[in-house]
Amino acid sequence: MTFTPEELEFLGTQHLARLATVSPDGQVQNNPVGFFLGAEPGTVEVGGHDLAKSKKFKNVASGSTVALVVDELASTRPWVVRGVEIRGTAEAVPDAEPPMPGFSRQLIRITPHKIISWGLGVPPSNRPV
Repeated sequence: MTFTPEELEFLGTQHLARLATVSPDGQVQNNPVGFFLGAEPGTVEVGGHDLAKSKKFKNVASGSTVALVVDELASTRPWVVRGVEIRGTAEAVPDAEPPMPGFSRQLIRITPHKIISWGLGVPPSNRPV
């Protein structure tokens, strides 16, 4: 299994993440994105409006590896932070069923190679997949 049950539960409650990509000339880009658990087991999909025109989509199409961070500040008193970081490869999918109304037909499909999680009610995890 790629994700633990705790990671799946957390990811299923979240809607916003930050996706880091690298351009062919080595510039790092980090943007907030909408994400969804993928149709293919163990993957995560990023969607958006006019995604094919975005720098992140072009970076992925050029072969960028990615890091996706999904986190939340669950409480400030006491300070409680929880989240999941997914590092891996990504595919720029040019024509897919939009994950929600208003999104374009393009998406970024992420296949994890490393998953780091914390604050999910179990010991933190840092593991290759």
